[in-house]
Amino acid sequence: MAKYLKIGKTKEELAVQAVQVSETVKNILEDIENNGDHAVRSYSERFDKWSPDSFKLTREQIEEIISRVPEDTINDIKFAQAQIRGFAEAQKSALRDIEVETLPGVFLGHKNIPVNSVGCYIPGGRYPMVASAHMSVLTAKVAGVKRVIACTPPINGEVPAATVAAMALAGADDIYLLGGVQAMAAMALGTETIEAVDMLVGPGNAFVAEAKRQLFGRVGIDLLAGPTEVLVIADETSDAEIVATDLLGQAEHGPTSPAALITTSEELANETVKEIERQLQTLETADVARTAWQEYGKIIVVESIEEAVVEADKLAYEHVEILTENPRYFLEKMTNYGALFLGPETNVAYGDKVIGTNHTLPTKGAARYTGGLWVGKFLKTCTYQEIRTPEASAKIGEYAERLCDLENFAGHREQALLRVRRYKKESVHQ
Repeated sequence: MAKYLKIGKTKEELAVQAVQVSETVKNILEDIENNGDHAVRSYSERFDKWSPDSFKLTREQIEEIISRVPEDTINDIKFAQAQIRGFAEAQKSALRDIEVETLPGVFLGHKNIPVNSVGCYIPGGRYPMVASAHMSVLTAKVAGVKRVIACTPPINGEVPAATVAAMALAGADDIYLLGGVQAMAAMALGTETIEAVDMLVGPGNAFVAEAKRQLFGRVGIDLLAGPTEVLVIADETSDAEIVATDLLGQAEHGPTSPAALITTSEELANETVKEIERQLQTLETADVARTAWQEYGKIIVVESIEEAVVEADKLAYEHVEILTENPRYFLEKMTNYGALFLGPETNVAYGDKVIGTNHTLPTKGAARYTGGLWVGKFLKTCTYQEIRTPEASAKIGEYAERLCDLENFAGHREQALLRVRRYKKESVHQ
């Protein structure tokens, strides 16, 4: 039976915080919908102290910004984008349009059609997430999206040059220096100067995530993402230094980022607690990571690997690292996770930044019903039907007439009967 050595905040405590965020976002969205650019500029001034002549960067401005980025950084960005593009293209190649003849003269098919326009949010602040440009803009372009715009906030009144470079290299059609809820609202609802998009993607803080939730329906979204999560599953073959490092490596994202350990070894659990305390003495982001670990960290000791799978699937965390003797056992058995990282040679940081898989992943239990952002999220699988002979139409029509009558749909029934009357005569005379 699983034993909890450490638990984080309760669901009730988290619910109170969510209500406060929701009300704030609701008010901002209503203001921007009613007042457009004026409201967007007001919130940008208030939250980011940023009010340029235009939030949209010109081609000349983008080129000048890129010129300020060190060549080594540009090369690193290009390397990461090559990995992400390569994997996205491989994923797209697994998708294909189909057309099948299900009955003589009856043809059914589907087409994978890219969304027409997408707005990508690339977070800034303490952690300017350059990699989010690759994950969102580049993946949308590989999918075939015609218009991809991207927003990122200024950082302390300065242009985040590396992020802008990544957005441009990824293929963004328009780039805006605009952050927070105001960016999400402008892209989704449209303003006098920003044309609305069909879909929003990308990670962000609690307010950005809540804006996506409230805007969903008016536009599509990739997924509802909360604070980043990491779960490490380890047995006695692992060591506390790796476990602690990989837990804190994600806890540093923010003070509400959950980090959990499931282990078959209580000795390892206790050693990990000591190692976390040791590493927090020197970690540059310890102020954030310590709070996240103290308030949201979990340690669960289980009796077997089989029980570890059960507990892990209950958590359904975003990132799951497997540090056990046989990592691929979890690949075979687990069903609820955003992304798996198998063995000590890999880690979440690789996936977040460079290895090629997408880092926009489900949180808050959403891994129970969805995967993360990928090429397929930008594609609509749309079906079509074509009946090429009167005989086939009459045959389908006879079944349809009876089934419509079963459901009391008189108008539907008449659609079918019209074809039966018309095409059954034709087929008899041919």
